[in-house]
Amino acid sequence: MEAYTIFKSLCIIIVAAKLFGIVARKIKVPQVVGEIIAGLVIGPSVLGFVDQSDFLSQVAESGVVLLMFSAGLGTNLHDLMRTGLKAFAIACAGVLVPLVGGTILYMAIYGFSPWGSPDFYRAVFIGVIMTATSVSITVQALKELGKLSTEVGTTILSAAIIDDVLGIIVLTFVIGMAGGEVQPVSVLLKTVLFFVFAFVVGFIIYKVFRWGDKRWPHTRRIPIMGLALCLGMAYVAERYFGIADITGAYVAGIILCSIHDSNYIAEKMDIESYMLFGPVFFASIGLKTTLDTVSGELILFAVGFIIVALVCKIIGCSSMAKLCRFNWGDSLKIGVGMMTRGEVALIVAQKGLSSGIISSAYFTPVILLILISSIVTPIFLKLLFTHGEKQDTPKTAKAQ
Repeated sequence: MEAYTIFKSLCIIIVAAKLFGIVARKIKVPQVVGEIIAGLVIGPSVLGFVDQSDFLSQVAESGVVLLMFSAGLGTNLHDLMRTGLKAFAIACAGVLVPLVGGTILYMAIYGFSPWGSPDFYRAVFIGVIMTATSVSITVQALKELGKLSTEVGTTILSAAIIDDVLGIIVLTFVIGMAGGEVQPVSVLLKTVLFFVFAFVVGFIIYKVFRWGDKRWPHTRRIPIMGLALCLGMAYVAERYFGIADITGAYVAGIILCSIHDSNYIAEKMDIESYMLFGPVFFASIGLKTTLDTVSGELILFAVGFIIVALVCKIIGCSSMAKLCRFNWGDSLKIGVGMMTRGEVALIVAQKGLSSGIISSAYFTPVILLILISSIVTPIFLKLLFTHGEKQDTPKTAKAQ
């Protein structure tokens, strides 16, 4: 393939992703769903305008790293610490229950496999995909209802952040174990060592950036060095600790999320992600999704995958919220608010594909889960809050 044909592919991807993304937003669906469908339409499965290539895969991989860096930058450590143990407990349940549910679902459909076999790790990885939470849709719904700053709203946001951190740790461990050549103790040791390294080195880097932030506020050198930190941490994580590169990028974002110019760095990263790397990543998911691999068994799995992923989040988060002394109404709101999935689930699935744990056929259930959860979550939240207000009104009137 001639080098200049890459520009044609990029041109088609960017235009198609933008157009489909606009349509998706118009019909109240996440933009990433439109970008994925764009990749499916222009890819080998439908029109055949663009073929998957090593170059596009590398650009998509870079996009994943930048997306996770941006997610880390968007983390609010103060809110995280303020909600404390309640949010942590809810997040733990929101990871554990879907992880177990997804593993059992895969084995129930494809057969139970012995511990340590490739099929066993594939089953566990399906559960890992289910652990991811994306609250962007929930945030918008809570804003419209005027409930974002309530205890329920704050708990959902904080639990979702912790959920992602725990999910990344589980992802790191499972990928390490699935390698086959390393022992569980070795994987656990490397994971712990990485986070110790990240804490010590991260603290030093944070101090350096804080000093530079005061000396050169709102200058381009800060985002440039932030990007360098992101890429460096991604490399170190993968090369020296055997940890997923996206974990290193996410940690880099968390290191910088509390400096004064963190929003400025995030704005600059968003330009790169929004214009090139993001669209290429999400479109590449569509390019890899081949319709000829969709069988009756996969359709059955997709239906089960969606139901189990939604129900397990609600059960896990709602039950733990109740144990944390929320009433049943608020517990159910927290469970429903935590069940949306988005780009993090796709990033996890992409990591499983690149690690050889799952095949591209499993992107179809993930995409459908994102689409359905994004549609039903705002509807259910509105019904729950409206029902709760109707119940509270007679009590208030009676008290008066």
